[in-house]
Amino acid sequence: MEFVESIWQQDQDYMALIADLIENKDLLKLDDITHHHYTTRLTHSIFVSYVSYRIAKKMNLNVRAVARAGLLHDFFHEGREEIAAMELGSHNCVHPKIAVENAEKITPLNELERDIILKHMFLCSKVGMPRYKESMIVTCVDKYCAIYEVSQPLRAKTKTKVTDWVSRLRLVNA
Repeated sequence: MEFVESIWQQDQDYMALIADLIENKDLLKLDDITHHHYTTRLTHSIFVSYVSYRIAKKMNLNVRAVARAGLLHDFFHEGREEIAAMELGSHNCVHPKIAVENAEKITPLNELERDIILKHMFLCSKVGMPRYKESMIVTCVDKYCAIYEVSQPLRAKTKTKVTDWVSRLRLVNA
């Protein structure tokens, strides 16, 4: 995460694409919501947005749509329990629809941006396959970021335990 946090704000091209969104008070509230146990929903969304943007840029794809929709892909404030109480389907099916509705309240969405947000959970929902390469990039990066966010603290904890264990072995064998 430090990689993204340390550089995304210095990337002027990226910032120009998301400047209006990153100042929105409703979007900024995502920083108060824990996401994937160890991060916030806003940090996760920025991570997905920026990594997707960098990939799309290398592939000469629509970087504006990727950066903006990547940032908005999890733009919802409800928790799992609140979504379950709606009785509209699983969290994975419902939250992209809420994210699109919320995104449309703060910015117009084109067809590509809507596809990116709605279909980022296509693997476990019934929305159909993404129609665009940009949608697949954000979907794959979202999964990568989620795995990274969950596993990084566990890897760090494991590394600490192994280092401690090795140190104790050295003391015993010294």
